Amino acid sequence: MDIKAKISEIVTKVQNDKDFATKFQNEPVKAIETIVGVDLPDDQVNAVIDAVKAKISGGDILNTITGLFGGKKD
Repeated sequence: MDIKAKISEIVTKVQNDKDFATKFQNEPVKAIETIVGVDLPDDQVNAVIDAVKAKISGGDILNTITGLFGGKKD
């Protein structure tokens, strides 16, 4: 699974779909799981939620997310 692509997909959906944005705001874990299609461990789903929130607000914590999924952090 390409986590970067999924995060981008979720960000786009939050920005363009009012219903999904509300679901993400109220129940982010369930919202993420509907897009990802699998039940992720809590630490990973929380990292995805944080990444989506950061991208929406203009930040970028991609290195942190990559590290949580076994990639190399800068």
